[in-house]
Amino acid sequence: QVQLVESGGGLVQAGGSLRLSCAASGSIFSINGMGWYRQAPGKQRELVATITSGGSTNYADSVKGRFTISRDNAKNTVYLQMNSLKPEDTAIYYCNALNGMGQLYWGQGNQVTVSS
Repeated sequence: QVQLVESGGGLVQAGGSLRLSCAASGSIFSINGMGWYRQAPGKQRELVATITSGGSTNYADSVKGRFTISRDNAKNTVYLQMNSLKPEDTAIYYCNALNGMGQLYWGQGNQVTVSS
């Protein structure tokens, strides 16, 4: 089992920045990829960014150049640095972790609200 605890969300004005953190505990040795997803009201959950254990990253087109995903393996933590935030970035942000057996774990979600 893997437990994920997120922090760092909140309210920010358009153009501002926030950093989300997601700390993993439990069977962390089994974690391969980690990522961030988001879900806006009335919409499906969508991928924001992912990072592999080797550090390879992937981003949704809508956040490329504005968001950066990173990983501190010593702290078992993944981060999402969000710059130049837009009102359309408003959503609940979830981190996840995928282990070597294909099991997917989710954090509790963290609200990010960007005001215009």
